[in-house]
Amino acid sequence: MHILKKHRGSRRPASWRNPQITQTIEEAHEELEGLLEILQEEEGDLKELRATFQELARTESDCSSAKRGGDLGFFGRKKMQPPFEEASFRLKIGELTTTIVDTKSGAHIL
Repeated sequence: MHILKKHRGSRRPASWRNPQITQTIEEAHEELEGLLEILQEEEGDLKELRATFQELARTESDCSSAKRGGDLGFFGRKKMQPPFEEASFRLKIGELTTTIVDTKSGAHIL
């Protein structure tokens, strides 16, 4: 699962939430930092963490996976952009990224 925040430097600065994204990468990071703080409060309870993550993804993510609570489904290596792939395969089930992952698509938390 992931939450994507696009910015004006993203390869396609538009989403289902906003047809023209003008925020800076710094503003996207700031928004994600706020979401990370909310999620880190739930880290001890995997069920609550998952529910909160899905809720935030549905309302805050610029990815079309928002309608699925940020769920991208299963994917193997070489299917995602390298920084996203590296971060996702380092995580254990129920673990959050501790930093924001930047790709050409935008900024992510996983």
